[in-house]
Amino acid sequence: MFEDWDEDGEDASGRQIEVTVDDAAAGGRIDAVLTALLAEAMGAEAPSRARIQALIRAGNVGIDGRTIGEPGRRVNAGARIAVEMPPPEPAEPEPEPIPLDIVYEDEAVIVLDKPVGLVVHPAAGHARGTLVNALLAHCGDRLSGIGGVRRPGIVHRLDKDTSGLMVVAKSDRAHRSLAAQFADHGRTGALERAYVALVWGQPLSGGGTVDAPLGRSPQNRQRQAVVRSGGRHAVTHFTVLERYDLGDEPIASLIECRLETGRTHQIRVHMAHIGHPLVGDADYGAGFRTKANRLPEPARSAAAGFPRQALHAAVIAFEHPLTGEVMRFESEPPADFEALIEAFRGVR
Repeated sequence: MFEDWDEDGEDASGRQIEVTVDDAAAGGRIDAVLTALLAEAMGAEAPSRARIQALIRAGNVGIDGRTIGEPGRRVNAGARIAVEMPPPEPAEPEPEPIPLDIVYEDEAVIVLDKPVGLVVHPAAGHARGTLVNALLAHCGDRLSGIGGVRRPGIVHRLDKDTSGLMVVAKSDRAHRSLAAQFADHGRTGALERAYVALVWGQPLSGGGTVDAPLGRSPQNRQRQAVVRSGGRHAVTHFTVLERYDLGDEPIASLIECRLETGRTHQIRVHMAHIGHPLVGDADYGAGFRTKANRLPEPARSAAAGFPRQALHAAVIAFEHPLTGEVMRFESEPPADFEALIEAFRGVR
C-alpha cells in the first residue's frame, strides 16, 4: 500500500509519504524495508538506503504515529510507516540589501546582532529576505562556496523570533574552524553561548541542568520534544538571575541559559519540560497564557501582548580562526524585551 500522507494537510516544507509493511517484509530492519517499499512505489525517484538511514536519524520517519530514530529497528506486519521527505533544494539565494547590525568584522568573521523576525537561511516559505541574502549582498563573492549553496558562512543559527549574537564565517578556513568549535560545544575550547530568557514560575533552586534528549514531537512533527528513545543528546545549564513575585506567589523568573549542545528549540523545550516555559512562547508554553491575566498592569498588557518567545542570545565567545585569540561579545536584549522585564520588575 502506498499513498501521499495528507493527514491534517500536507506539510508545506516537503512531501509526507506513508507505506504499510506487508507480511513478506515483517521482521526486517526498517531502513531495508522502507528502501524496498519506496523503490517499488517511486521507482527512480526513490531515496537510497543511506538517505533513508539519514532521514530516520534526523527524526523524519515514524511508525504508527511515533517518531523513531534507529535504522536497525525491526518492523511488524501492518505497521504504518510515515516518511517526511525534505523539500527540493531551493535555487541559489540572491543578494538583497538588508541592513545588518554588525558588531565586529574582519577578513575571517562577522559578528552580528540578529533582530527579531529575520530568518537565518532560505527554506520553504522563506526563499527571500533572510540573513543569507543579506550576507551575500554585504560580502559579495567572499562568501561563495562556504557551507553549501543554502547556508553560505552559517555555522549556527537562531530561531526567527529569537534575537541576539551570531558569528558568520567569511572564508573556508574560518568556516572549518568555527564549525569544529560548535561541534565540540565548548567542551575543550573557548566557545561560549549564553542566553537570557523570561520564564513562567520559579525553579526551586538558584539554577540547574536539564539533560534530556530531544527529537521530533510524536504529536506535532513541526515541534521538538523530550523523547525517551531515538532523540539527540541535549544539555542546558540555567541560572536564576531575578525572581518576580505577586505577594507571596512566585510569578516568573529571569534566567541565563548556557548551552552544552545546540539542538533545535533546545532552551524552549527544556524549560517547558521542567514546568517553566518561556513567556510568549506559543508553541511550548500555550498553556500558561492565562497567567498573564492574573498580573497587575502594566505587566498584564506587556505579557499578553508579547508576540514571541522571550529569548535573547546575549553572549558569544569563540577562538578566532586565524589568530587564535579568544573573541567575546555581549548584547543587551532589544527594547521590547527590556520593557517586558521592567514590567515584571514592577509586579508586587
